[in-house]
Amino acid sequence: MAENSSKVALTEVEKLLRGEDQLDDKETSELEETKSSKHDPIKKIKDGFMHFKTHEFDKNSDYYNKLAKRQRPKFLVFACSDSRVCPSVILNFRPGEAFMCRNIANLVPGFNQVRYSGTGAVIEYAVAALKVKTILVIGHSRCGGIARLMSLSDTDGKTFDFIDDWVKIGLPAKAKVKQKFGHLCSCDQNKICEKEAVNLSLVNLLTYPYVRDGVANKTLKLMGGYYDFVNGTFTVWELDLDFKPPHEFGAKSSLFT
Repeated sequence: MAENSSKVALTEVEKLLRGEDQLDDKETSELEETKSSKHDPIKKIKDGFMHFKTHEFDKNSDYYNKLAKRQRPKFLVFACSDSRVCPSVILNFRPGEAFMCRNIANLVPGFNQVRYSGTGAVIEYAVAALKVKTILVIGHSRCGGIARLMSLSDTDGKTFDFIDDWVKIGLPAKAKVKQKFGHLCSCDQNKICEKEAVNLSLVNLLTYPYVRDGVANKTLKLMGGYYDFVNGTFTVWELDLDFKPPHEFGAKSSLFT
């Protein structure tokens, strides 16, 4: 099945490269507009790197020489792939300070060596090898992944190849929100779920043995965060170990906003 899909994709690409598909007037106009736009990826990449090299790398050679020999991050950060949510920018992390994992809706699945080995590898390396001190899961305002989760029906077929299956990791958070806040409008429910999904991810982290051991030995702290890019605020809280996963969800009061 995968091989056939690949052949079809290659055939279509080859046709496009040969110019066999005729574009209608609208498509031609859109193509010309794209060509004439100012977006130049090579220039953006080059300018961005040269700015970093000139203003950061070259001015802090001792720091980067030490970093080249070994990384010792104190944080493992889970954040959404949303382009508006960049932990290194909003929390001012320098290179070497935070090990990162970004995905749709900043979800952390429970321990599963078959389905989620990619996420598991990040957690295992960060905790067992790098010995990070804190795992921070950051949710954010107007999250499209959470909106998709909240709109899913158990009887609906999948619309996306990967997204729907992935966001279903957050179904327990959705169930809690629907049960407690079902009387609210969908916009408010989504906002609540954006935070509850973080709490769920914190609970799921405890299904990883190295995380559980670190928390028990007090060498590892689990924290949740929420970035509101509409109002420009950031809230952080610690995992409340009094609740029993996976049926109860909660967090201690915010440390700062």
